[in-house]
Amino acid sequence: MASVFELCPGRKIGGEHPCFIIAEIGQNHQGDIETAKKMIQVAKDAGADCAKFQKSELEHKFNKRALERPYNSKNSWGKTYGEHKRHLEFSHEQYRELQRFAADVGIFFTASGMDEMAVEFLHEINVPFFKVGSGDTNNFPYLEKTAKKGRPMVVSSGMQSMETMRRVYRTVKEHNPNFAILQCTSAYPLEPEDVNLRVITEYQKEFPDIPIGYSGHESGISISVAAVALGAKVLERHITLDKTWKGSDHEASLEPSELAELVRSVRLVEKALGSGIKQMLASEKACHDKLGKSVVAKVRIPKGSVLTLDMLAVKVAEPMGFPAEDIFQLVGKKAKEDIEEDESITSELVDNHGKKAKC
Repeated sequence: MASVFELCPGRKIGGEHPCFIIAEIGQNHQGDIETAKKMIQVAKDAGADCAKFQKSELEHKFNKRALERPYNSKNSWGKTYGEHKRHLEFSHEQYRELQRFAADVGIFFTASGMDEMAVEFLHEINVPFFKVGSGDTNNFPYLEKTAKKGRPMVVSSGMQSMETMRRVYRTVKEHNPNFAILQCTSAYPLEPEDVNLRVITEYQKEFPDIPIGYSGHESGISISVAAVALGAKVLERHITLDKTWKGSDHEASLEPSELAELVRSVRLVEKALGSGIKQMLASEKACHDKLGKSVVAKVRIPKGSVLTLDMLAVKVAEPMGFPAEDIFQLVGKKAKEDIEEDESITSELVDNHGKKAKC
């Protein structure tokens, strides 16, 4: 059984708790705080559990040459990569404003800390949990420092090998028992043949004491719903207000109606997963009463006859007799009364039969 822990105040994950759904806003807000607020509201209205952003302290995430690199992409917000990233990066005060807005709306708020200083800031503003993006999953000094903060963690595994993820597990586990690992493929958009959902079940085997989840970048919702059916306890999907907007993540994101449908579908699948106990349910009684088969006399059976298999048949019968699965147990029993051909075999007609007919 995967461990159960409180990822956010009052919201546990793992075990039989509902899948925790993260609406990843990331930097799809286009650098506009009002757009970011609209997206938080969309996440809440759709039924997601959490609205998530990406926080970077750019001089700590990139070296100078990376920031000065010319950036001529159609998705660029500046002449250099640094200008582009600065346009999309909210200030500390703006993050606090978004956090307050999320609290007012009634949805959990957090961000991926994209470098160690960003983690320090997120710790300072008391986010409920840290998200580790795939780009930092093999950054072991970062992982260790983040784990030591003591907040729950959700760790994506894009671009990593199983051996690296075993090391990630050991590193985090040493300092912090409350974390989840997400299967992830870092491609935008993600093609179905590269999703590799079976890794979820491999992670469940490798790391049975932590919740396993899925972070998806594919088109549509079907694959994400399938991940939940496989047991994903955390589900993260990027969201956007318009897939045609400038930015590399928009195409791999869900628009508001898709996010709402995803949440509805996940909750429906969770209901359908049930308890794992196989038994006839109350909802099946009407069908059973109408079409359930039971044992009847294949031929006329005189009183005192010892029943043999060739005397018995299975049919939909009125009234219901012994259930079909009892036919072999009836062999060797004695008829207490004359039983006419095609008559239901009931407990009143058979001597010394311990099982009663189902009703």
